[in-house]
Amino acid sequence: MFAAVSAFSAPSTVLAQSSYTVGATSTGVPFTFLDIKTNKLQGMMVDTVTAVGKNAGFIVNVQQTPFAALIPSLTSNKIDIIAAAMLKTAARAQIVDFSDPVYSYGEGLFVNAEDKHVYKSLDDLKDQIVGAQVGTVFVDALNKKGGFKEVRVYDSIADMMRDVGLGRIKAGFGDRPIVAYQLSQGANPQVRLVKEYQSTLMGDVCLVVRKGETQLLERLNKAIATAKADGTIARIVQQWNLN
Repeated sequence: MFAAVSAFSAPSTVLAQSSYTVGATSTGVPFTFLDIKTNKLQGMMVDTVTAVGKNAGFIVNVQQTPFAALIPSLTSNKIDIIAAAMLKTAARAQIVDFSDPVYSYGEGLFVNAEDKHVYKSLDDLKDQIVGAQVGTVFVDALNKKGGFKEVRVYDSIADMMRDVGLGRIKAGFGDRPIVAYQLSQGANPQVRLVKEYQSTLMGDVCLVVRKGETQLLERLNKAIATAKADGTIARIVQQWNLN
């Protein structure tokens, strides 16, 4: 009888977990970034996972994790949830599970501010040296597209902007909202976002959990639905100028 009770009690214990460790990057402003004044991670996805956690009845402990290390940290149990500007892809979905979407966007193209050429598609950059951030879907997409002289990989958008500004590469690709936000804050006046460029890699940003953690995923999705219905996510998106 005791064994039977224990067996049925285990799932409830998992479901009632009161806190989770969340991985977020320090360089994905305005989605996730390190506020040097408070030395804490902030941003749209930090606010979102905090609000979702409140709806679901748990607290979140957000820790700094490099973008390329997010999925390895999740699968090795160093973190429990990923909250970052990570687009859902078929390849990633084979390794981890994604929640319902909380935001959607595509890639942005930026060039030297003195470059006044109108770039509408990837074909306009044929035979040029371009860059993308390591661990993003843009690296594989650019290599698959082909036709470039070289596709260079960078640790951060800031590093890529520096090389675009210095003329070391022709153009850089990154999460459009992140690029737009950073440039609007005066991050690099030598670089401009190409407004005419049409994004082709539209995707959904979700919370991410380990493969097969269905109870946690259901818990997150229910809380996300509540945050959408009561306008919480919409207010967070507006607060971070992402609409």
